Amino acid sequence: MASEGWAQAAFKSRVDEVLHRFVAREADAFAAVDPVLEPVAEQLEAAVADGKRLRAAFCYWGWRAVGQPDSDALLRAATSLELVHAAAVVHDDLIDDSPLRHGRPTAHVALRAAVGDRSDVDDSARSLAMLVGDLLMALAGQLFATCGLPAAYLARARPLWAVMARELIAGECLEILRTGAGPDTTAALKVVRYKTAKYTVEHPLLIGGALAGAGARTCEGYSAYGLPLGEAFQLRDDLIGLFGHPGQTGKANADDVHGHRPTALLAETWRLADDGERALLRSLLGRHDLDAEGLDAVRDTMRRLKAPDRVEDMICARVGEALAALDELPVPEDAATALTALAHAASARRS
Repeated sequence: MASEGWAQAAFKSRVDEVLHRFVAREADAFAAVDPVLEPVAEQLEAAVADGKRLRAAFCYWGWRAVGQPDSDALLRAATSLELVHAAAVVHDDLIDDSPLRHGRPTAHVALRAAVGDRSDVDDSARSLAMLVGDLLMALAGQLFATCGLPAAYLARARPLWAVMARELIAGECLEILRTGAGPDTTAALKVVRYKTAKYTVEHPLLIGGALAGAGARTCEGYSAYGLPLGEAFQLRDDLIGLFGHPGQTGKANADDVHGHRPTALLAETWRLADDGERALLRSLLGRHDLDAEGLDAVRDTMRRLKAPDRVEDMICARVGEALAALDELPVPEDAATALTALAHAASARRS
């Protein structure tokens, strides 16, 4: 693969082909147990229908940056990380009670129709969605273990899977425990690091590197690049989530305000606000009945206090830190070019 020129679209197509074929086969096997399971099987496929495939790309270049050649087996291993992401998204939407993802109903909303008109329709649909997420995570491990790479290669990377799962779940738990608490930028950034940054960039790079036999210095460089870039990715997501257009983002843009989530954007707004502005925010954050006027009041307050500009500064600083770390890594030119392009793609996106 060449550089930006490294053909991100072509890479995505390769990942999509592996992912969609694998999940379709597994969904068919699942539905074959009983016809009533068909709507649940459909949600397995819906969960992987869209995505930029950044996690697979970071894993791929974690492998290539060590000097390893392109490999279909490695591509399958990298694709397994997209199933980890799909599982995390289904669970995250369920925890946050988000109604939309990629412009479509989230799993727990879509599965209400499968339950019918029972009195416990919402609880049952949420339970089904939880199990969809669980199965996606199991499928991620299955695809990784059967990717076709030598067992010795897989053994080098397997311990990182346990770390990735532990830290991802720790981040989700931190977000739940800190939701509704006093806004704190340091605490919010810790949620960002564990809930998103590590499994989006750092762990995929480290897994790709471990599969390739990367040394300690390279792995340290991957973390120095991956952690700040992963944080920049989530900080951008927070800005897009609140200020982006739902038609472009495919998500409801009031979720963070409705849930009073511990984002750096909200924490910075609170830090900069005076007593009157804090009173206004206190009356609006966490309200599930918040209307468009109330949401606009939150956004107007943020803009007036220049909180989005503060988050933009955080993003720029982290991307700069990541690229500086990349400059110190002794990697092939095509890998450096691709990782530079990925840094910009991850941090400057609009959806």
